[in-house]
Amino acid sequence: MRKVLSLLVLFFLYSTLQAQAPTKLSASEIYHQIEKLNFLGSVLYVAAHPDDENTRLISYFSNEKNARTAYLSLTRGDGGQNLIGPQIREELGVIRTQELLAARRIDGGQQFFTRANDFGYSKTADETLEVWNRDEVLSDVVWIIRKFKPDVIINRFDHRTPGSTHGHHTSSAILSVEAFELANNKSAFPDQLEFTETHQPEKLFFNTSPWFYGSEEAFEEANKQNFLQFDTGVYFPLKGLSNPEIAALSRSQHRSQGFGSTGSRGTQEEYLELIKGTMSEGKEDIFEGINTSWSRIEGGAEIGKILSEVEENFDFTNPAASLPKLVAAYQLVKELDNEYWREIKSKEIKNIIAASAGLYLEAVAENATATPSEEVNVRFEAINRSDYAIDLRKVEISPNNSSIEPDVTLKNNTGWSEELILHIPKSSEVTSPYWLNEEGTTGMYKVGNRELIGLPETPAHTKAVFYLDFNGVEIPFQKEVVYKYNDNVFGETYRSFEIVPPVSVAFDENVMIFDSDQKRQISARITSGKDSVQGTLVLDSGENWKIKPESRNFSIPQKGGSVTLNFSITPPADQSETYIIPKAKVKNEVYSVKNVHIEYQHIPYQTLVLPSELKLAKLDINKKGQQIGYIEGAGDVVPESLEQIGYKVTRISPVDISEASLKRFDAVVIGIRAYNVVEELKYKQPILLNYVKNGGNLIVQYNTNRDLKSDNLAPYNLELSRDRVTDENAEVRFLAADHPLLNSPNKITKADFENWVQERGLYFPNKWAPEFTPVLSMNDKEELPRDGSLLVAKYGEGYYIYTGISFFRQFPAGVPGAYKLFANMISIGK
Repeated sequence: MRKVLSLLVLFFLYSTLQAQAPTKLSASEIYHQIEKLNFLGSVLYVAAHPDDENTRLISYFSNEKNARTAYLSLTRGDGGQNLIGPQIREELGVIRTQELLAARRIDGGQQFFTRANDFGYSKTADETLEVWNRDEVLSDVVWIIRKFKPDVIINRFDHRTPGSTHGHHTSSAILSVEAFELANNKSAFPDQLEFTETHQPEKLFFNTSPWFYGSEEAFEEANKQNFLQFDTGVYFPLKGLSNPEIAALSRSQHRSQGFGSTGSRGTQEEYLELIKGTMSEGKEDIFEGINTSWSRIEGGAEIGKILSEVEENFDFTNPAASLPKLVAAYQLVKELDNEYWREIKSKEIKNIIAASAGLYLEAVAENATATPSEEVNVRFEAINRSDYAIDLRKVEISPNNSSIEPDVTLKNNTGWSEELILHIPKSSEVTSPYWLNEEGTTGMYKVGNRELIGLPETPAHTKAVFYLDFNGVEIPFQKEVVYKYNDNVFGETYRSFEIVPPVSVAFDENVMIFDSDQKRQISARITSGKDSVQGTLVLDSGENWKIKPESRNFSIPQKGGSVTLNFSITPPADQSETYIIPKAKVKNEVYSVKNVHIEYQHIPYQTLVLPSELKLAKLDINKKGQQIGYIEGAGDVVPESLEQIGYKVTRISPVDISEASLKRFDAVVIGIRAYNVVEELKYKQPILLNYVKNGGNLIVQYNTNRDLKSDNLAPYNLELSRDRVTDENAEVRFLAADHPLLNSPNKITKADFENWVQERGLYFPNKWAPEFTPVLSMNDKEELPRDGSLLVAKYGEGYYIYTGISFFRQFPAGVPGAYKLFANMISIGK
């Protein structure tokens, strides 16, 4: 009986922090990869958003069944909320993409996406498929099935129950069911067949559970004739973890959604309902009746025989003992006629060979970034930590394909290193998420390159290939060129090497609001991607907006340096909106882009290159009161937005809330979901309500009805629901037309609810005490009126206002009516 090595939980935690560091497998991990190498079956799990996936199932199929397992999330979660920072929309989509990749590094799955844009909550599949381009999203699902070639597809949601859940959810299942057979139809999306071939999965399941039946009792009574039932609570000695513990670590990567999860141990039953295909006789194994051995492909039997011997005789104290047979198997894999399995298995076996030899191959750039046409030194390192004879023949670097030929023998634990100059071609594209490179629509991202569709992130631009000779067998190993440095806290730290524009221009704000006709100063920060940059900056804007001076020269001597240029802007006399587009002219090129950096500890450092613009809005807006206290919640830009219209905003730490500290404020505003995420509010709520009672004005923005930290959210009874109005153009009716919130100091009209973005609001109260006055009524199509979006009550000498209106989305978009309404909320009672 073999002795196996346990892995520490710390491995998983460290691997997420060092997501771009080279993978270094332990002996037990190598053995697990050999087990996976000997299994030729695959599963595709399909749902709509990041966090929809069942990580228990993904981990189970990947680690217990050893199947190639992938999650297809139709969207990147762009339309959700962000609990860890202010990023929303496209930037949030990048964060959630990386969180999914972090999750897959833990549970062992792969990750895919379609071009569908998460445009926000949708109540029906019909609405979803209307906003999305139905045919294009369907084609993407077909494309991914044809590329990944799953034997089994599992839907997270039920295609037969439209309207019972998020419209995106049901749509993901509807499209998956349709794509199941279309993927094998040559007449369906024939343009794809230039790059891939048709494929027919064997089985399609729905991952059902008591939740979909409304109760445990109803589920118990359900007809389970077409159900598979199996235990996913297995324990993995090779990992020192149970499957649910791995699943919890994976799910906990969804930090922007607050989905930290505690691992569990013991039996956990899962249920799959067969939708298409043949039921397994044992009703436990989804692969029953499917050949998952090497004999499923022509020429595979001999490979399977060799690799079975490798698995049976694996030496945990000396993995390199397996190298002769692994190299022999690699030769046979390369001779396979089946292109799909040849590509998949040659990549897997190469990784095992490198890990078994203790090979460390690295290409490190001297700088984190470079611009097109620039040159950068790249240092190569190679070391063999085994007694197996390995010769390093050549190292080639792309995109310019320069190379060196060391032709040296890598002796055990004796390192080799060398440098080479990388010439970045002038035609190189900058490093940025590929789905953001072109302007899309509300429901779809635009991707011109067919072969990028489905990929989780942009493939690396710069790569190095090490050509190694294993006793006469040449094997190429490709490595991404990276940048690394020593962090004083975390030590050796890795980042992707990125191609950046020579010049980027960013404004301090995305929106600037003018509440008078007085001129204001704006600052444009120009950052250089290379040494010695000189040019001229011009700001283009709409008519009637005066910008002085018309242009300004700049000179930046060093790469990475920046300079801030100031301009004055005088708005027109009347209410008006426009956009400023910066144009930085360097020699004969004009640049109008900005670099956006996203940095969180649980995901790799991200750079987005986006169009640079600044929205300007001249509002006829009046205000009463000046001093605002702001208690932050899950993260938004409401404080900065209030400062834009002239308020003085003080951010209040929850621990510092006291009756004395609140007295000076004309209003205290509570950030979104604060009562869901700020524990101290449980104890500070009486102080806040006393502030109102003594004449203060408390404005509470939306919270969810789950996991509230305080039982007395308001001075009177107030019950939150999941009511929301998702149509940003839904009619808004005035229930209290004479109320000060609609009249003072600004007259609110129907026009103030035009040009809103994504939604009207969410998680409205649906029950409230008679002391509250509902001010607005609205609803989505064919629904009953929702009257809880804006509630106000007199309490003592002050006012308590609760609102589910999505000001946190409207302010960054510069929606004038949202600013006017919020100013009235602050001004009430003044």
